[in-house]
Parts: sequence; structure tokens; C-alpha cells
Amino acid sequence: MISLLANSAMVRGRDEVYVAAMALRATKGPPQLLMSAAYSLNFWDFQHFMVIIKPSSPSQVLVFDFQPKDPEDIYVALAALYGRSVPGAALVRKLKKLPTNKCWFVGYSKENAVEIAREFNQKWETDLRIGLNDCRDYTNSLVKQLTGEKEVLKRLRKLVS
Repeated sequence: MISLLANSAMVRGRDEVYVAAMALRATKGPPQLLMSAAYSLNFWDFQHFMVIIKPSSPSQVLVFDFQPKDPEDIYVALAALYGRSVPGAALVRKLKKLPTNKCWFVGYSKENAVEIAREFNQKWETDLRIGLNDCRDYTNSLVKQLTGEKEVLKRLRKLVS
């Protein structure tokens, strides 16, 4: 019993780190329907990944992600699909609560996760290029910075396959 209490005390006060997936954004109409269908069918490569931080202190959950500046512009989507760089943005948004679907706990931060993530965003290269500098690279890199785990998306992909 003492070891259980000691372990919970060690975890208390540390920020929780999650990875979440959502459908890729696309222009309205058939492209958007296609992305939604791919997401619903769990096609791993057609999902947008992001990092969610739940601070240990009672406050809102924060989402950190990297995406094109204008993800619904068809020309941006075509350029990205053809391997060209497009302007990207490292974003921070607030959530009232954690998502209930496609959201995985990946560990605890080593230090103040929000501060580390904000500094990470300031340094992140914002030229987005699919397969070289996209939401997957961003998620893997930020999780490594926060928890020390390398290639978190490889591990999660095995869990859901």
C-alpha cells in the first residue's frame, strides 16, 4: 500500500501529455466528405495529429498543433500533395475538456509542459511539407521534447492497428 501512495505522489503535480487525431480539413463539398470518410475508416495517413496538454493545476486543456495557414484552400492542398512547401502555422488553442475519441495518453511532462510547448512553437520551422515537416513531425518532436519518448506515432499506430 505504501508503494502505491508513493507512486501517486510522484505523478501528482506533473502535466499530462496526450496525442489526438482528427480528420484532415479540406474545402467544402466532395474533398471534405472524402477526408471525413478516411478519418471514420481509421486510415492513419489521412488524419491530422496534435498534442494536448492537461496541466496539473486546474486550468483549461491546451492543444498544440501544426497545419497549413489556410488548410481549406484547394491550391494549398494541391501544392502540399505534390510535395511543395506551403506556409504553415504552429497553433495553440484551448479546449474545455479532452476529446473522447482518438485521444491517447502518452505520458507526463518532465517540467512545465505549457512553457516548453510555447517555446517549441516559437522555434518550429513553419514551411510545411508533407512527409518532411508536417503535423506528424511536429507531434513526434513535441512529445519527445515533453516526455522524452521518440516516435510516439509509430507506437500509437501499432496500438490501433
